[in-house]
Amino acid sequence: MKGRPSPVRGFDTAEFETRTAIAQGMMDRLELSAVLLSTEAEVRYYSGFHTPFWQSPTRPWFLLMPRQGKPIAIIPGIGAAGMAATWIEDIRTWPAPQPDDDGVTLLAETLNEVAGAEGKIGTPMGHETHVRMPAADFDRLRALVGADRFVDATGIVRAQRMVKSEAEIEKIAHVCAIASDSFEALPGFVQIGDTERQAFAKMRIDLLQRGVDDVPYLVGGSGPGGIAGVIEQPTNRALRSGEVLMLDTGAVFDGYFCDFDRNYALEFASDDIRRVYDVLYAATEAGMDAAVPGARSADLFQAMSGVLFANGASDGDVGRLGHGLGMQLTEWPSHADFDKTVLKVGMVVTIEPVMGLGDGKTMVHEENVVIRENGAELLTRRAPAEIPVID
Repeated sequence: MKGRPSPVRGFDTAEFETRTAIAQGMMDRLELSAVLLSTEAEVRYYSGFHTPFWQSPTRPWFLLMPRQGKPIAIIPGIGAAGMAATWIEDIRTWPAPQPDDDGVTLLAETLNEVAGAEGKIGTPMGHETHVRMPAADFDRLRALVGADRFVDATGIVRAQRMVKSEAEIEKIAHVCAIASDSFEALPGFVQIGDTERQAFAKMRIDLLQRGVDDVPYLVGGSGPGGIAGVIEQPTNRALRSGEVLMLDTGAVFDGYFCDFDRNYALEFASDDIRRVYDVLYAATEAGMDAAVPGARSADLFQAMSGVLFANGASDGDVGRLGHGLGMQLTEWPSHADFDKTVLKVGMVVTIEPVMGLGDGKTMVHEENVVIRENGAELLTRRAPAEIPVID
């Protein structure tokens, strides 16, 4: 299968220099002497270190951002060669795994060297973040460095990662285009009588053949009058005439996700299914129309939920109606009433209205867009205005 031309993999050193300079500017305003990063996305964002070895929970990995100069890597020795291929020069290692002292002393020594005896140390501690090291090790680190010196630096990482560079947007657009191709081709390779597992496996194979790197997220299902849940694994139940099939994919290219779904009628669609599909299509349009610079995530929620409620949705149907997207399947912000995040040019978000059909059944629409000066620009290929049919 002929694939699409791919964007250049990785980033120029200038991209990482810019990210670091922006972070250090915020650190200066917050009077932070260092920022400690420990998750895959954060380490990769500032270093370019990209490996599937994060799937192993055995070893911790750390990147230290000083207020001036390049980041410092404090990592297991097994990753030294990979980190040396990035723009990072100061790479400090230990022979992990070493449970009695898995990098804690080395990290403490580096923190004290960079931040001095009293400098404040930031680390992400807020919503949608975590510290990727054993809790006992983090307690020991704070004992060695000074527990009162650690402060929340979630705002630094969140502010930067929400707004994508053009190079990041190009990667997301590329994987969205591949997935759009696969969704459009799906009625030609999925058929009534396939099990859900067979249908989902066919799409996963198709996506890989078209050029995605991985398909770590592919969920959904089938059923009469909608599906029972939107995050479930496919089952061995066979696809039947008159039912609905939904697939939601988070495929990856060069470390960046798409995240959107498509719904299909199996042989024919009932009037109820067509009506709900039409409502969700209209709600998606309302969400995209509201996605302009200066709007809040809550405004997108209100635009979509207004359409849903006007067409019979209940409070229980409507939760978060989309989110940020990029290096992770879901990122900040959330399109929800509580989220007052202001949309900025360069943010990539999903538009994701959901509506119940009764008897616990649900249907969801989802598109991926980037915020431009004039509003939302589709990265996915827009779903058909009428529900597509698999004969």
